[in-house]
Amino acid sequence: MTVKDSNGVELKDGDSVTLIKDLKVKGSSVTLKRGTLIKNIRLTDDEQEIECRAEKIKGLVLRTEFLKKA
Repeated sequence: MTVKDSNGVELKDGDSVTLIKDLKVKGSSVTLKRGTLIKNIRLTDDEQEIECRAEKIKGLVLRTEFLKKA
């Protein structure tokens, strides 16, 4: 299974990614802004999702279509 970002670049465990769009986090009042750097991602069983930690939110799952490799 290969996981790719919005530009088609392959992602691996431990990579850093940048958001390409403002994202509202469900169940929280936090909005992740465009350009936010997220470090040390973890791949999941789904090739369109990654797990990460950002702004005091643990276990955050993001879709790869909103990310680009940093």
